[in-house]
Amino acid sequence: MFKYFFVTIFTLILAVSVTHAQEFSLKSNAIEPNSFLSESQLFNGFGCTGKNISPDLSWTSGPNGTKSYAITVYDPDAPTGSGWWHWVVYNIPSTTTELVTGAGSESGEKLPKGAVQGRTDFGINGFGGACPPEGDKAHRYIFTIYALKIEKIELPKDASSALIGFMINANSLGKASFVAKYGR
Repeated sequence: MFKYFFVTIFTLILAVSVTHAQEFSLKSNAIEPNSFLSESQLFNGFGCTGKNISPDLSWTSGPNGTKSYAITVYDPDAPTGSGWWHWVVYNIPSTTTELVTGAGSESGEKLPKGAVQGRTDFGINGFGGACPPEGDKAHRYIFTIYALKIEKIELPKDASSALIGFMINANSLGKASFVAKYGR
């Protein structure tokens, strides 16, 4: 009886933990997971003629202790040896659970107060849409929200995406992602 009681309690704790971990999620009304990106999310340059508009993103509240969020869009298939950073936003207030379409403009005027856009591999501080080399297989674009245990990441305005990524991962309490694709 005593053993049965502890097994039951352990099972309940595990179920609650797994349920809570599954609650942190990321979605977009503009992009279905594993679908292909539309013209709106394609870069305008480097031979691509997209609209270069960041999609809307929304997420559920992060784990207990979340003090801010960060978002990245990363292409691990870019033929660089290190992938390609398409968007990096950090210092998103913990009270925020969505970014509107176009929040990734270089002006950042649609971002929540205090949010910072890092420099992408396009050399801009803002969203840079998909633009894989012609003839490459479809690339994967990983959209990720990170729940962070700190309110602010303090970095110079011209910090690289890799350095920002390091700081995000060093302070992450959890993350949620979805993948979209694009090839030409």
